[in-house]
Amino acid sequence: MNSKIDLIRKTRFKALEIINGLSIPELNKIPEGFNNNIIWHLGHLIAAQEGIFYLRGKLELNVEQEFFNSFKNGSRPDREILAEELENIKSLLFSSLDQFESDLGKNVFHNYPAWTTSMGIEINSIEDALNFLPFHEGLHLSYIMVYKRMIF
Repeated sequence: MNSKIDLIRKTRFKALEIINGLSIPELNKIPEGFNNNIIWHLGHLIAAQEGIFYLRGKLELNVEQEFFNSFKNGSRPDREILAEELENIKSLLFSSLDQFESDLGKNVFHNYPAWTTSMGIEINSIEDALNFLPFHEGLHLSYIMVYKRMIF
């Protein structure tokens, strides 16, 4: 097992632990002064992973384009997410990571191009991208924790 993927998996388990017991309206609430909600941040973890690894790697996404567009960088919630959709997001948090781990083992990212993140971090390989993702996940975990505090 890859230690970076394991770290991402643990971060996602922690995110679900933090939101445990929150209602659908609470998870959909956009705190004053912010653009997104807790559910958006959960979906964004998946969309960012897909964008960083697959879209940047010039490969097909493993999620529907509509899902990706709803949670990609710069998007905002345009409707309330229902319980069934939340369950799908929770499942995708781990199944999409399992798919990435499998694809990484199959070396499907062998032509991964260099690029620079919006934070100015240079990504020169799939290994760099994998090293960047835990940072990104931690950032959004922090938002989830702040939003939860703001809800109560």
